[in-house]
Amino acid sequence: MRKGQNIMEVLDVLNLGEIAHYFSKMAMFPVFDVAYYIVSILYLKYEPGAVEVSRKSPVASWLCAMLYCFGSYILADIMLGVSPIDYFHNNSHILLASAVWYLIFFCPLNLFYKCVAFLPVKLVLVAMKEVVRTRKIAAGVHHAQHAYHHGWLIMVITGYVKGSGVALMSNFEQLLRGVWKPETNEVLKMSFPTKASLYGAILFTLQEAHLLPVSKSTLICLFTLFMATTKVFMTARHSHGSPFALIESWLCHLLFGSPLDIEDAHDHHHSAPAAASVPLSPAKTKEELSEGTRKRKPKKAE
Repeated sequence: MRKGQNIMEVLDVLNLGEIAHYFSKMAMFPVFDVAYYIVSILYLKYEPGAVEVSRKSPVASWLCAMLYCFGSYILADIMLGVSPIDYFHNNSHILLASAVWYLIFFCPLNLFYKCVAFLPVKLVLVAMKEVVRTRKIAAGVHHAQHAYHHGWLIMVITGYVKGSGVALMSNFEQLLRGVWKPETNEVLKMSFPTKASLYGAILFTLQEAHLLPVSKSTLICLFTLFMATTKVFMTARHSHGSPFALIESWLCHLLFGSPLDIEDAHDHHHSAPAAASVPLSPAKTKEELSEGTRKRKPKKAE
């Protein structure tokens, strides 16, 4: 308890408490939400065959885009017994996401796509998306806490789903594009954002249960800083690895007897884009893998 008080005293001296409080109350709509939609639909366009689907079946492409933007809300609502189309009553969000989808896929000369895919601009958008992701995780845990006061597992799962986005619905989204690759299930092969969402949901659940000696606003600020910094660094380097790989490998080895395959995992992450450039991997799994595919095949995606 004394340790927690010391942490709060240090934050008060640095005046980080007020900054964190202001940051946690900052509105996401429309600026940060637009960035979230842009990056999400940008990853959709990276998918092999996504451009062809948009030309042949714009409705299917639009539905995929809506899943990329609002899939986390749909899945979380289903879990909590709310209508899965409840979020679609937010007309402003739907119109905004639809406008972004149209500009990315159908803007003349691909001008909008080229602007948002320009690396310096994209890095800013990626960082802004992680701000929204953290808020969604915190909101999911808080929502579940109100419905199930002592259901820690439910709180973790809801926050995890809210942060993971469409990744957990990847197989369903693939079906809309006429692709079926069950082996690419995100639960079986988690990407960094999915893992980070799980760990973030655990942290926010501990905070809601008053087991973590940090205020909610401070935790939001710190976790956002971690997510934004890590994702910007990974995007800039076109990296598909995970900063958790070393710790996870040792823990799995100690707890479950899993082999220590750190080097193999490292090689897999760096060879994935090359493998994705051939027709053996057309399905959507991880947004980072898709980004690598797009970078290696710019002409096909345009």
